[in-house]
Amino acid sequence: MPTFQQFPLPDAGEGLTEAEIVAWQVAVGDRVEVNQTIVEIETAKSLVDLPSPWAGVVTQLLVAPGTTVDVGTPIIEIDTDPDGAAAPAAEPPVATGSVRHLGGAERHRGVEPGGADEMEAAREASTPAPAPAPEPDPQPDPQPAAKPEPVLVGYGLAEGASARRPRGPEGAAPVARSPHALAKPPVRKLARELGVSLDSVTPTGPGGIVTREDVLAMSAQAEARTLATYAGDEQPWLASGTVSSDGRQTRVPVKSVRKRTAEAMVASAFSAPHVTVFHTIDVTRTMKLVERLRADREFADVRVTPLLIAAKALMLAIRRHPEINASWDEVNQEIVYKHYINLGIAAATPRGLVVPNIKDAHRLTLRELADDIAQLTATARAGRTTPSDMSDGTITITNVGVFGIDTGTPILNPGEAAILAFGAIREQPWVHKGKIKVRHVTQLALSFDHRLVDGELGARVLADVARVLAEPAHGLVWG
Repeated sequence: MPTFQQFPLPDAGEGLTEAEIVAWQVAVGDRVEVNQTIVEIETAKSLVDLPSPWAGVVTQLLVAPGTTVDVGTPIIEIDTDPDGAAAPAAEPPVATGSVRHLGGAERHRGVEPGGADEMEAAREASTPAPAPAPEPDPQPDPQPAAKPEPVLVGYGLAEGASARRPRGPEGAAPVARSPHALAKPPVRKLARELGVSLDSVTPTGPGGIVTREDVLAMSAQAEARTLATYAGDEQPWLASGTVSSDGRQTRVPVKSVRKRTAEAMVASAFSAPHVTVFHTIDVTRTMKLVERLRADREFADVRVTPLLIAAKALMLAIRRHPEINASWDEVNQEIVYKHYINLGIAAATPRGLVVPNIKDAHRLTLRELADDIAQLTATARAGRTTPSDMSDGTITITNVGVFGIDTGTPILNPGEAAILAFGAIREQPWVHKGKIKVRHVTQLALSFDHRLVDGELGARVLADVARVLAEPAHGLVWG
């Protein structure tokens, strides 16, 4: 007999309680193998591919794409024995061209030596002359299990049925929309005058015909949206929301990355007392170092940016002031000092802000650090950052300069004591060796948790970062 297994949504990592079904990679009727990707889900801040735990045939997709479900909710049903191999049916009788004559005892309903199949074969092979037939057997003839046909998401087996049939939202078969709208000539003329595409109108007339009222309603809706919206506001995120009838508002559900970011930032802002210190510095020598590294064969296949030098400078400053690499344990009323640096890099992605971190970044060479930053940012922008990549960060750097911003007051990543904002590098007049010259200048901002970090410590850390960026040779001395 077929064995149907329902796969509950697992915890994709780090104690997540829910996830959104983004896209199914299989359809009902598809045959799947163990570890084959069956669905793409979105967790707190990343997209995750879930593999199939079984081999078999998909019988039901239990959750529609775009739905957020709790961990443990069944999301798919798989027939793990679609061919009936686990319980093979009795071997069917060999069909022959001859007719087996049944004796009186065999014809008795309570005694069936040949079984229902054999009796049916005998009846089919006999002459068409009418003859007394045994009482109809209510049991259906056993048939081999048919391979499920591929069907659309949401289809399923009707109660007691052996074949699948499509069902719409209310259980009715879906009606295919005509590729060309039906409308009378006066209605078509009105649509042309108003600039309304008949194919975009939902018909309400009998037989699916577009009425005059349908065209006028569509025209009024289009006019309202034209008056209410502004040029270039057809953004992709609008598709995930609900537009008001007058077109003046779009409501988008808060979920996934945006929801988690909001929760984390509110928790951080109102639990950790933030203090921010600023420093404006000349980074001309850092820019010259970047140019030299870009020309170096060892860095030929990696992107070298000022952010790489800033990240290295921050880790050198932490080595000199390790007490800033800490977290506050509110439950146990303890300060936890970290003897490792998991360097977080804030990355803007189409799904929102994520902060993956480079594990044990303090152990990496400059080239290895460049590789990891490039891989981390590429993975984040593709939405493939895993929950483990964002856990256990110890300190973060955010590159606001990439957007042309000079500086800011960043909010701490939860569980960390400090975050460095690296501003845009600009050519500005600067006093250098007693003369005004055009130099490359940037601004740094260090926000820190004042429960853990005193103003003096925060200032010393920021000053050390600035010294390395102003003169990268300091890194050789401190490294």
